[in-house]
Amino acid sequence: MASRRFALGSVALAALVVLAGCSAAFGDDESLIEPPTDHAEGDPGRDKLGWEGGYWYDDPVAVNASDGYNESERAALVNRTMARVEQVRQLEFEESVPVDVISREQYRANRSGGGGSATFQAWNDQVWEGLFIVPESTGSSESFDQTLGESVLGYYSPGEDAIVIVSDSPTPQISNATLAHELVHALQDQHFDFPAPDTQDRQLAADSVVEGEANFVESVYTDRCGDVWSCLPRPESGSGGSGGGSVNRGLLLTILTPYTAGQAFVESVYDDRGWTGVSDLHEDEPASTEQVIHPDRYPDERPVNVTVTDRSSGEWDRYDHDPVADTVGEASIYAMFLDNGVISTEDVYSYESDPSEGWAGDALVPYTDGNETDGEGAYVWQTRWDTTEDAREFRRAYRDLLREHDARSEGSNVYVVPEDDPYGDAFRVVRDGRTVRVVNAPTVADLDAVHDAG
Repeated sequence: MASRRFALGSVALAALVVLAGCSAAFGDDESLIEPPTDHAEGDPGRDKLGWEGGYWYDDPVAVNASDGYNESERAALVNRTMARVEQVRQLEFEESVPVDVISREQYRANRSGGGGSATFQAWNDQVWEGLFIVPESTGSSESFDQTLGESVLGYYSPGEDAIVIVSDSPTPQISNATLAHELVHALQDQHFDFPAPDTQDRQLAADSVVEGEANFVESVYTDRCGDVWSCLPRPESGSGGSGGGSVNRGLLLTILTPYTAGQAFVESVYDDRGWTGVSDLHEDEPASTEQVIHPDRYPDERPVNVTVTDRSSGEWDRYDHDPVADTVGEASIYAMFLDNGVISTEDVYSYESDPSEGWAGDALVPYTDGNETDGEGAYVWQTRWDTTEDAREFRRAYRDLLREHDARSEGSNVYVVPEDDPYGDAFRVVRDGRTVRVVNAPTVADLDAVHDAG
């Protein structure tokens, strides 16, 4: 159904990828070469649930994985995996799905160059700087390219109705788990519409249905390997995809929200209403990552609409970008505090912490002085909280974050992070009841020019 191509590398567009650390472990391996045997039911003569392209979900396949797959071997593996995904998800594929395999080097080359207009990139850089996850000196596009270049195992392109597997093996091979995951996306595309949300938080929430369902099906699939199904061995890993030094951990943690918290959310819906309930999520996706992290708040507890009054002088203006503000949400706030050492937890992928819980809404508005070459921007970030105590807790944690970057107090709720820090800037942090407003600018003198304190 959906034909929009999903672009990787910006939070304004969905990223349908499988990331390192999301694939479940395999059970016992199938032999490298296994002769085919007739299924007890044989060829059904017409397409049936759990049967695709001549293979039932529990049929063996005759392939030699040691030297990669030729065309017939790849077709056999894809058809049987489609049958297995159907059997798990209880949903029929309407058409076959092409699968290609590329090296990680090819994937990195294809990703280079970023995406979106220069205005969007500058606007988005300020959003990620506001989260203390990507500094201005790096840029969000470059950080996305580096992080995803190391972490992506495969992706599905709705615009081409095709799957691409990223292989780290010297002889390009296919992971059962990655293939199953991406086939779920193809199945979703044939039955549902992919959403196109306009803010970071709503994108992560909507993707939590898409990726959470794919991860859930993948998990069930791999759990059946060995005990129920025979499965091909996991491909040997090469030097890529190892999570090297170029991976931005805070960015990766944010991107992983739909895969980890999303899977738990989808499983909670499945436990309550089965696959019918999961299908219904595609028509009524969660409104925020708060609902994903806390499934008991779906669908009733929706975020409030936060707006920021423009109180800038002629020196600073909002970007000519629609929307003018981004909403980062609870998951990204959690990633900000965790990545900067403000909080610690044994369960990193719970996305739950005291200073991020109680979020009710937010709006982060980037500003520019018109000089894009100096790499200096500004922003106003206004957050709304369920209670006054929640707002106090967030403000305390945010000041702790500034101290982690050696900020000094300049009085009147103003703090300055030294210039030699990647986030060296001036900040004004003010709480008013359940609202906390952060104003950022290159210098203390610029703070009022960005947002007049009155």
